[in-house]
Amino acid sequence: MATLKDLKIRINSVKSTRKITSAMKMVAAAKLRRAQEQAEASRPYAARMNRMIASLADAATQAGGPKLLSGTGRDEIHLLVVFTADRGLCGGFNSTVIRAARQRVRALRGEGKTVKLFCVGRRGKDALKREFGDIIVGSVQDVTRKGVAFASADELAAQILKMFEDEEFDICSLLFNRFQSAMTQIITNQQVIPASVPEVEEDSSASESGALYEYEPDEEAILAALLPRNVATQIFTALLESNASEHGARMTAMDNATRNAGDMIDKLTLNYNRARQANITKELIEIISGAEAV
Repeated sequence: MATLKDLKIRINSVKSTRKITSAMKMVAAAKLRRAQEQAEASRPYAARMNRMIASLADAATQAGGPKLLSGTGRDEIHLLVVFTADRGLCGGFNSTVIRAARQRVRALRGEGKTVKLFCVGRRGKDALKREFGDIIVGSVQDVTRKGVAFASADELAAQILKMFEDEEFDICSLLFNRFQSAMTQIITNQQVIPASVPEVEEDSSASESGALYEYEPDEEAILAALLPRNVATQIFTALLESNASEHGARMTAMDNATRNAGDMIDKLTLNYNRARQANITKELIEIISGAEAV
């Protein structure tokens, strides 16, 4: 049985831990607000760009179209860009993405495909290199340390586009946590090369008036300029979503840790008081027994 001194030391240790987790929770909550605003603000732009590319795609693909849209004509080599955090203490944020990446790699290999990995974040690289170290072709770290900047996404997109021009892969997909709330993040697998063109709903006002659009320059020239920027935009959106998800997961994890520390302190304090009362009772019994013996 633990002594009073041991219990006192344990209580003080857990109280110190609770102060740390509480501080980390407040820091994560402050960062989450800004990260959430950035992630939500980026969604309309990315969605609108997808719609614009989709509206241009039909005419361009009839004539062959840019390679970023039509692809290489093969689907043998897949590049999977995995977005994780550089730090831990954020609940299941990292492990969820890493588990999804492993499942995706095994599924593609089961179909006879060649898979390559590009890791964004230290945690993902450290975990995946144990099993898939031979297929990791690149990695970047500390991208979000000072906030998410479009320049970082542009540099990452330039590396990926260079690999595509060198025919190192046929299909590129992004695997990241999409932010929904502080407690909920959704694993998202998004294809960016060749561009995944959504079906465009016909504009009711345009269809009713029978309007036709003319593009200057032509569709292919516009797509040639838009598609590389679209890759950078989708990577930037993934970075923002992953960053917001990380702060939300960390805030939730630290809140749970703070609550658990409080429960542990209450339990240890109860045990301490019981042990202290037992010692007092024992001393009183010894005093009374000694007095009766006299």
